[in-house]
Amino acid sequence: QWTSKGARRIHVVDLDGAFAGRPAQTDLIRAVIAALTIPVQVGGGLRDLDAVERVLEAGAQWAVVGTRAALDPAFLGQVCGAFVGQIIVAVDASDGKVAVDGWTRVLELDATALARDAAAAGAAAVLYTDIARDGTQTGPNVWSTEAVARAAAIPVLASGGVGSMDDLRQLAGILGVEGAIVGKALYAGAFTLPEALAAVR
Repeated sequence: QWTSKGARRIHVVDLDGAFAGRPAQTDLIRAVIAALTIPVQVGGGLRDLDAVERVLEAGAQWAVVGTRAALDPAFLGQVCGAFVGQIIVAVDASDGKVAVDGWTRVLELDATALARDAAAAGAAAVLYTDIARDGTQTGPNVWSTEAVARAAAIPVLASGGVGSMDDLRQLAGILGVEGAIVGKALYAGAFTLPEALAAVR
């Protein structure tokens, strides 16, 4: 459906995997990827090199790593070095601090610091989510997104709170933000994907 409406990339999260700490829906993800002709990025429970390799072998263009990358700087360097150009680091934040383990725990680590670490390690991009706004359609946290983009100095994908095309236009105006994750707003019919694409084109 999204491909037919002009999607350029699909974002897939294995939520069961995020909570379990290991991939749980790899077969389903492989089937989704096989049905598509556009690139797919996959996250959720990718906390070791084998798990990342499996999702990339399933056909994902990028693997999204979060919890382990935040907790283990050595792993962050290893995974970015092992899969050059294919690692997106998820920076999930609450009040500017990084949240991990399916957002159940908040660290004393600034989101901007993790974004800088991701860039230094060689990540292809940072996926920044303000978890307080995720799924709310109340608008993204533009200020914090801009701060993360400035700190990262690599492509940033913005997530959390998009509810209108004006939200998308605001994000598109932030230097370094190259895309936005949009879920609930599309499923709830706040706007259509072709309308969203036209708004930021």
